[in-house]
Amino acid sequence: MNAVKRVVVIAIAVAAVVLMTGCGGHGEASGNSPTTISIHFSHFQQDVVTVPAGTPVSILLRNDDPIDHEWILGTEEVHERHRNGTEPFHNQIPTEVTIPALTSKTTLVRFDTPGDYPFICHLPGHEAYGMKGILRVVAQ
Repeated sequence: MNAVKRVVVIAIAVAAVVLMTGCGGHGEASGNSPTTISIHFSHFQQDVVTVPAGTPVSILLRNDDPIDHEWILGTEEVHERHRNGTEPFHNQIPTEVTIPALTSKTTLVRFDTPGDYPFICHLPGHEAYGMKGILRVVAQ
């Protein structure tokens, strides 16, 4: 396959993934199935995800990119620590998850206090590129 054909095939494949996953949008936790936050082109595809307060919520983090990302969820103090920190990998805290390239991870979170909690990828340049979203916790 020559280079031009290869580029066309890749472009068609990317367009198909974009159409299937959507570009941006909102998600809402429901039932027992996990809420999915997908990553594509170094962006969280669901920029606002709504979950109920006081209820454990399973979140499937799906990285469709050929590079690693992270999902850090929390207060401004948490994000400031990660902006200036040096932790290369996260797998101990449910709100701090590393998602290797082309893989998925599931985490379980619970917030008792309603409000908006930012989630951000703090790998170099990713936040500045726009890799952030909001987990919106609402009273039941």
